[in-house]
Amino acid sequence: MKIFHVFACVLLLVFFAGCQEQSKVNMPEPRPLASDYEVFVAPSKPVTEPNNQFVFDEPNDNLTLKDVVALTLLHNPELRSYSWEIRAAEARRLQAGLWPNPTLDIGVENLLTGFSAAESTIQLIQLIELGDKANKRKKVASIDQQLTGWDYETKRLEVLTNASKAYFELLALQEKNKLLTELVSVSEQTYKSVARRVDAGKDSPIEKTKASIALSSVRLDYQQALYELENARKMVALFWGNEKPKFIQAAGQLDTVADIPEISILEQKIIQSPQLARWENQIARGRATLELEKSKALPDISVGGGGQRFNDTGDNAFLFGISIPLPIFDRNQGGRKEAAFNISKYYELQRAARIEVMNQFNQIFTELSIAHNKIKELKASILPGAEEVYKASQTAYVEGKIDYLNALDSQRTYFLSQTEYVETLVAYHKAKTDIEGLMGESIDSIKTVNNQKDKENEK
Repeated sequence: MKIFHVFACVLLLVFFAGCQEQSKVNMPEPRPLASDYEVFVAPSKPVTEPNNQFVFDEPNDNLTLKDVVALTLLHNPELRSYSWEIRAAEARRLQAGLWPNPTLDIGVENLLTGFSAAESTIQLIQLIELGDKANKRKKVASIDQQLTGWDYETKRLEVLTNASKAYFELLALQEKNKLLTELVSVSEQTYKSVARRVDAGKDSPIEKTKASIALSSVRLDYQQALYELENARKMVALFWGNEKPKFIQAAGQLDTVADIPEISILEQKIIQSPQLARWENQIARGRATLELEKSKALPDISVGGGGQRFNDTGDNAFLFGISIPLPIFDRNQGGRKEAAFNISKYYELQRAARIEVMNQFNQIFTELSIAHNKIKELKASILPGAEEVYKASQTAYVEGKIDYLNALDSQRTYFLSQTEYVETLVAYHKAKTDIEGLMGESIDSIKTVNNQKDKENEK
């Protein structure tokens, strides 16, 4: 019976080896942008049944940018799925470090001569991995878990950027709606004024027809704007998974515009982009994979031990065996070369990622600079000039100094310039948001740091 005691001890050792504690993996730190907001963290226990009962702490009146960020980061379904993927990566790492299961081999021979003369054999066979394969697999899985963390951070900034841009688009549509409301009112007053002049015989009846057409066109634009505004509200709420928005309107100052930091300062921050930072881990994974593939050149052995019972004589025999594959043909030559080639590939992809990110940054920075300069020009001369001409033409038309077409032209110029100003503002905020999402940091915080450094240098 001693042999069975030995089996029991071996089984316990294998069991506890398979249940070894998993060390903690250092996950990537979130980038500063919106890092102080609460995010969804998937629980360690799997959830097999979907939970469709979500409670959104959404405002019933005004929706601020902070509300958008908070609701999106906590409830966005796509972002939540990445959190579950991190848990899945933890599970894959756990699996990678486990030992192979032992095999219990039970056999009975010579049954034809009767059970009393049969020979019973019990063997415990254990595959033993050489070359520290389990720890090397575990290292690869640990880096995979870190890469999953980078994927999550990339998605967090992407979702945050898109949600913020949708918010600014909603703000812009609200401003355009206000302009069109004013334009409808002005067009109705103009139509009445033209009608009075026509009825008084001061203008041709055709002027009244032109004013009527202009009024109808403005009313159609206003109706279209209402549909676009309602659609924009729904699009914003969908970022946190709410199909029926509760908020009434977005609250914020679209015309809040700040100076842009120097491009060299922003370029230094681009390096911290998750899209670039992840490649150091990707290259480290390539090296870890190469070490794992090298270890596969050393074949694993199988060790077995057990006992044999001769029922006819009552004798017992101890059995021991070892199986050693001979690495004559397959020494994992292809696997090692593939892993080495992949490291070279990752270096090239790292360079390609940097080029792509810098191209994105340069394009967005150009758009930001153009919008910023255009806002200054619109505020300094175009908007005041268009307003002055519009007011003067309205007075001149009432006094009969100009015809209706000239008055209508100045009216269109004024409202088009106002609309252009709103569109330029939203282009500025979208470009600013894109750059912040690319580098993972607020431009305003960079400016604050630089201002503090300038003050210290002055002292």
